[in-house]
Amino acid sequence: MTERDLVRAALGEAADLHRRVSDDQADAIVQAALMMRRAMGAGQKVLVFGNGGSATDAQHFAAELVGRFGHERRGLPVVALTADSAILTSVANDMGFDRVFSRQVEALGRAGDVAMGITTSGTSGNVNRGLERARESGLKTIGLTGRDGGVTGRLVDVHVNVPGVTSAQVQEVHRTVLHVMCELIERNDRTDA
Repeated sequence: MTERDLVRAALGEAADLHRRVSDDQADAIVQAALMMRRAMGAGQKVLVFGNGGSATDAQHFAAELVGRFGHERRGLPVVALTADSAILTSVANDMGFDRVFSRQVEALGRAGDVAMGITTSGTSGNVNRGLERARESGLKTIGLTGRDGGVTGRLVDVHVNVPGVTSAQVQEVHRTVLHVMCELIERNDRTDA
């Protein structure tokens, strides 16, 4: 296989996975976005979290909504629980890494808020523990997963699954899904409309 063949194969696989998610997950994506939009419209907030690349996706999602995605509008209350290194390292050091998200959900989450966990495997223990704590506290929950959804898919109110086999493939589609969610959330909250 030449380098050019490798590029074409990788992009073809990514396009196929995007199409599959478009066909199979459109309703779940809409449901997740509307859940967040309604919560924020009612004065609630969204807490979003994940590990590694999913941590940066959580921060990117929060940045698009606190700032703006495509249109001028009010800032929206979205908090990435991956962004404060002092909190992450102190909780990990004192309580264990499996509690870095659940402890923040306990501190910041209120009934009616939304917690969205992002995990390419669906088996991230700290993400699942954060979602469990969210449910116990009366938050609505969303899981953005990969592979078969794992434990995460069974824990949440709304499950958006990207059935890719590698983390890289799943993350590529997660980024697109998160952008679509941003567009749906912004849709009725524009100052330029």
